[in-house]
Amino acid sequence: MTNRPEGDARAARNARREAARQRAQRARTQQKRRQRGVRLGLQIGLGVVLLAAATIVTLVLVDSVKPAGPGPSTMSQGGITIGQDLKPVTAAASGSTSASASPDSAATAGAGTVRITLYVDYLCPGCGQFEQANGDYIEDLVDSGAATVDIHPVAILSNRSQGTKYSLRAANAAACVAEHSPNQFYAVNQALFAKQPDEGTPGLTDAELTDVVTGVQGLSERSAVRSCIADQDYAKWVDEQTTAVSEGTIPGSTLKEFPGTPLVLVNGQRYELTSPVTNDDFRTFVVTAAGATDATPTPTPSATPSPTPTKR
Repeated sequence: MTNRPEGDARAARNARREAARQRAQRARTQQKRRQRGVRLGLQIGLGVVLLAAATIVTLVLVDSVKPAGPGPSTMSQGGITIGQDLKPVTAAASGSTSASASPDSAATAGAGTVRITLYVDYLCPGCGQFEQANGDYIEDLVDSGAATVDIHPVAILSNRSQGTKYSLRAANAAACVAEHSPNQFYAVNQALFAKQPDEGTPGLTDAELTDVVTGVQGLSERSAVRSCIADQDYAKWVDEQTTAVSEGTIPGSTLKEFPGTPLVLVNGQRYELTSPVTNDDFRTFVVTAAGATDATPTPTPSATPSPTPTKR
C-alpha cells in the first residue's frame, strides 16, 4: 500500500513537470511564430526592394530607348543654314542639307553660291580659335549674300566639364534659339564663343548660359528660350545628333569618319586648321574652294542675283 504523503509528493512533481512541459511548448510555439513573422517580414521587405529595383530598371530602360523627339523646326539633319542678312534660309535656296521651316523671304532671295559648313562644340578650344579668327569674315560673306553657312552644334566634349555636360547644355541652348528666335542664331553662336569657358572647367551654369543667350540684342520669345534652356528641351536630340555624327553620318560631307571639332567645309572641301589659326589662310582656302581669286563679298542690289566671291 502506497504511503499517502509519498503519493501526494509524486503527484505534485508530475504536476510541476507537466506545467513546465506546457510552458516550454508555449515558448516553442511563440518562438516559431516570431520566426515565421521575421521570415514573412524579410520576404515582404525583399519583395518590396526587388519590386522597386525592377521599377527603377524599367524606367531607366524605357528612358534610354525613348526617342529623342524632333529637333528645332529650322534645323534639318542637325544644322541650321544662315544666309543673306543673317537669316535662316531653305535647303532649296541655299543648296545645303539644312532647312528652315519659315525662312525670311529676303534671306531666301539672297542665298549665295559659296557654302560653308561648320560642326562646332561650344567647349572646343579649336572652335573658339577658328571663330575668333574667322567669325567676322564669315559674317560679312553671309550677310552680303556671297555665301551661306550651315552650323551644326554638337556635344563631343560633354565629359570634359567636370560632370556638368557643358557642351550638351550649350548645344541645347543654341537649338532653343534655332527654334524660338532663329533670326538671332548667328549672333547667339558668336556670343557663346565670346563667353566660351576653358575645357576641363565646369563651364557656365544654366543661369549664366541663359544670360549670355538672352543678352543678345533682338532675341525674340525670351521666355520660351529661357524655359527651353532650363528644361533642356533638345538635349536628347543633340545627344542623338552627336552620336550619329561621331559614327560617321556627317551631312554636307563625303567623309566617312568624323575628324573632330571644328570640322570646317567649304563647298564640301575640308579645311584643316593651321597653327595659329589665321583669317588669311582660311580666306585663301575659301577663294580656292569657290574657284575665284578673292573671297571679299561684293554687295549688289537685291533685284540682281546674289554675288559670288569676286576680286576686289
